[in-house]
Amino acid sequence: MRSSMDGGEGLVFSHFDEHRKSGYNLARMPFDIILAPEAVEDLKRIKAHVRAAVRAALETHLRDEPEKVSRSRIKKLRGLRRPQYRLRVDEVRVFYDVSRTTVEILAIVAKSEAESWLAQFGNPE
Repeated sequence: MRSSMDGGEGLVFSHFDEHRKSGYNLARMPFDIILAPEAVEDLKRIKAHVRAAVRAALETHLRDEPEKVSRSRIKKLRGLRRPQYRLRVDEVRVFYDVSRTTVEILAIVAKSEAESWLAQFGNPE
């Protein structure tokens, strides 16, 4: 089994289940994570330990199930066409959109700046 973290192709097969005789099952393809130029600049501006936490959260929460909302971590934004989602990472908010195979990170902002960022850059429905 290979993952994108170890340089794998992103194609993952489950092991043969001899008890159920189910054969190989094709697992879900991991999403590509693309950072918009603004998000790259945002990432450069934050402290190294926060940057590491954001990168880890992107892999952990967005690589395989970016649309899986939770009570506090991932929120689907209402009333906005763009961004579609918000990921909470400590005191940082990551705003992103999801397409069929791609997660596009639009911005990485401090919690204190999130509301003003949405007011300025959010695209209402």
